[in-house]
Amino acid sequence: MPKVRVNRDVELFYEEFGEGEPLLLIMGIGAQMIIWEEDFCRQLAAQGFRVIRFDNRDVGLSSRLDAAPVPNMNRMLLSRLRGKPERPPYTLDDMATDTFQLMDALGIREAHVVGLSLGGMIAQCMGLLHPERVKSLCIIMSAPGEILAAIPTPTALRTLMTRPQSVTQEGIVEHFIKTWSIFGADPHRTSPERLRVLGGLSFQRGINPRGFARQFAAIMAAPSRIRPLRTLRIPTVVLHGASDPLLPPHAGRIVAGQIPGARLFVIRGMGHDLGPSVWPFAIRQIVDNARRTLPRNAKRLGTVRALLRRPVEV
Repeated sequence: MPKVRVNRDVELFYEEFGEGEPLLLIMGIGAQMIIWEEDFCRQLAAQGFRVIRFDNRDVGLSSRLDAAPVPNMNRMLLSRLRGKPERPPYTLDDMATDTFQLMDALGIREAHVVGLSLGGMIAQCMGLLHPERVKSLCIIMSAPGEILAAIPTPTALRTLMTRPQSVTQEGIVEHFIKTWSIFGADPHRTSPERLRVLGGLSFQRGINPRGFARQFAAIMAAPSRIRPLRTLRIPTVVLHGASDPLLPPHAGRIVAGQIPGARLFVIRGMGHDLGPSVWPFAIRQIVDNARRTLPRNAKRLGTVRALLRRPVEV
């Protein structure tokens, strides 16, 4: 199995598609690399990239950090809302460092980075930690680490915090379908049939609720990145669903508003779900962003201007 050790405690499971410039795909909280579906990866690779998807620590076939404590998610959320976040078992910077060490193990000095949700937060941290190693950034339905900029709808938050009632394959798959159906939106919602396949594969590869809680703690403990993002000089595109119930679209608008030269696309009819109907548009923006050069005098879009941007049709 393709695994690499990235530090003393963590091995990452990964898979590659194609040849060319390295492009890393970083998935969201508790989600396995297979949510970057094979067809999506192959379509990206066909554009001349060496596409690499992988399971984050505590997910899928990568290492489980079961020696670490399991945080109480409700308490972590409340402590963050009170402005006194608790110390997590590990941080977003630790997860970003995992990714850089995966690059090292694969002989990659610099890469294009695409991150979705939590993956978009890790991608931001990568750009801030070692900008010289990040050739371009695509941040999909993510947030800037400011808690008031990323308040979900009550239904989405309740769904995120709810664990499966049954740990059988049937129970896990039904929970998977229900969760992603609530996070999605029409007309770009992933079909239940497709979700059933992905849920079954996720169960077979291994479900880790404790890892989910530790990743949630890393998000809750992370400081705001709003001001640091202003220092980035990396070609960036931000994609966000206009109907995202988990991370509202103004979270993506704020991210784009802070990064100089960033392009912003708020996609009408898209929720917190990169459904197949969005793939052609997303791939085009990833490729265009990877090919562009950031002007030396690139300026921030500005939060107010970003918030006023109208959604685009896909």
